[in-house]
Amino acid sequence: MKRSIEPYVYLLASRRNGTLYLGVTSNLMQRVAQHRTEIFGGFTAEHGVKLLVWFEQHATMEHAILREKQIKKWRRAWKLDLIEQAKSRLAGLCSQPRFCAARLTGFPRSRE
Repeated sequence: MKRSIEPYVYLLASRRNGTLYLGVTSNLMQRVAQHRTEIFGGFTAEHGVKLLVWFEQHATMEHAILREKQIKKWRRAWKLDLIEQAKSRLAGLCSQPRFCAARLTGFPRSRE
């Protein structure tokens, strides 16, 4: 049986107005859990980046990777705008609040 791949681009935050991390994965909830438990160490573990604040699903992994590369070039303010626009969508996903940052509001642009 072939495994179903669901490509996502996602943003994690350490806290309100904190460090952001952009990534791509084929299993969003599993990957967020891995960041939360610091299973792989690295940047997100070092900076405490664990809260899912934005995600976008794509048809293929190639499209997701291209979108990730595009967003990585963006200014921080543009990424914060993505987070603000996604708040209502994330609120529905956050029936499991350990994965989400629904309690994070505002994300002011003080680091522009």
